[in-house]
Amino acid sequence: MWYVKNVPTGERVVRVACGAVSAGLALAVLSGPWAWIAAAGAVGLSASGLVGFCPMCAMVGRKLPGPGH
Repeated sequence: MWYVKNVPTGERVVRVACGAVSAGLALAVLSGPWAWIAAAGAVGLSASGLVGFCPMCAMVGRKLPGPGH
């Protein structure tokens, strides 16, 4: 694997759930291209939860504790 997971399991579950709800709400409430833009952002949030890697967290140096911690 070419990346190291930097999102803990509990946060991953929350990211996927919030992303799915946000995408649904964006498509239901907004109209036009703004709905699709907001839904794409929400899908990105879900994707980071599914994969377990967040590029923004990596930029600030967030790492999960190792097995000895």
